[in-house]
Amino acid sequence: MLTLLDELAEARIDLSPGRYGLLNACDGGLLEVSGLNAPVGALCQVAQGHGEPLTAEVIGFRNGRTLMMLLGDTVMLRPGARVRPGGHPGMQPVGESFLGRAVDGEGKPIDGGAPIHTRTLWPVGGVRTGALDRSPVRLPFDTGVRALNALTTFGVGQRVGIMAGSGVGKSVLLDMIASGAEADVVVVGLIGERAREVSDFVERHMGRDKRERTVVVAVPADHAPNLRLRGAMLATGLAEHFRSQGRRVLLIMDSLTRVAHAAREIALLLGEPGAARGYPPSALATITKLVERAGNSAQSGGAITGIYTVLADGDNQDDPVVDTARSILDGHIVLSRDLAQRGQYPAIDIAASLSRVMADIVPAGHQALAREFRALIASYEANRDLVLMGAYRAGADPVLDRAIAMHEALSGFLSQPARSTIDLPASLAALQDLLGDAS
Repeated sequence: MLTLLDELAEARIDLSPGRYGLLNACDGGLLEVSGLNAPVGALCQVAQGHGEPLTAEVIGFRNGRTLMMLLGDTVMLRPGARVRPGGHPGMQPVGESFLGRAVDGEGKPIDGGAPIHTRTLWPVGGVRTGALDRSPVRLPFDTGVRALNALTTFGVGQRVGIMAGSGVGKSVLLDMIASGAEADVVVVGLIGERAREVSDFVERHMGRDKRERTVVVAVPADHAPNLRLRGAMLATGLAEHFRSQGRRVLLIMDSLTRVAHAAREIALLLGEPGAARGYPPSALATITKLVERAGNSAQSGGAITGIYTVLADGDNQDDPVVDTARSILDGHIVLSRDLAQRGQYPAIDIAASLSRVMADIVPAGHQALAREFRALIASYEANRDLVLMGAYRAGADPVLDRAIAMHEALSGFLSQPARSTIDLPASLAALQDLLGDAS
């Protein structure tokens, strides 16, 4: 871990002439700067009189002018302000110094601690590798949630989406996974969420014995869209850095939809037309690029297990972001508002949820029990109205008869108190006790 004096001693003195451009226009958050050739992704400093300079990111160029977007508000900007390049274009800081810290999208501390000093840089867009470098998922991943462990078992290196509308319990379920999961490093990206949730999460998870292996990257909803996007890139870059060292990393991103919203704002600002319900193609492509950076690495032996929340606007499971995420992820967990209103927490809709790697990582007996549980739940939910009205005649369907008799036990199995942990062996044992050993 570098100290400030070590960083100053290793710094190179730049003797090249200073370059700057002039701010010519500010239109809806889009800045036009003349006389400055800076690559896309570079961070620049915009002078504002005697105050602290503002930071802007280059997002494009047009007709000889560089297009930028501030990482903050446009208040106090004035025409003709000097804009100077800075930092390392296309790179972001990573390293051991981030462990146990909460930072913003630029990697600056928000936990009141000392500044973070590191000379290790990582590409903002990640390190592209060949498809064959992604080794298959073969080991189970313990989430600490009984329903997930037993019925939709995750694997080390899997990418899973938690999909639901607003207020159904996505963040609570993520909190349970972050508390109960076993990993060498936990990287949490809180992107576009409420500031209150950020402070609550940091208070709960940065004051325990797991603090020294946890990093929180938080960019609340009131921050600039490019800063939100950089926060998601920083969280993923930190996870990639630790994976390159052979570690098993748990990457939690809350939420992938807010990342897509940020990418949409930037794309529309640059004039890209909206295609799928107002989402430009580049906004949906951002989801694919971000998710594909997680997974196992055959070269280092490390792994990134990605857990992403996906907000279904209006509880619409056919929303473009939901559909795109579902098509690229290795599994999805659907939370039901109806189940939440009945008092079942976490409100996991087992019939609609799926882990695409479960068949490769659990024994045949476990798979048979999970399929039997799904069949009982699906049969009861499909005929629930008939049962409640008394229109169903007992004996017409043996599976439904058993589902009705076991309904309270099945619902109790799916429920679990918040901030409690049930490991994978205990989850399987509870499933066997409920349905009988199918092995």
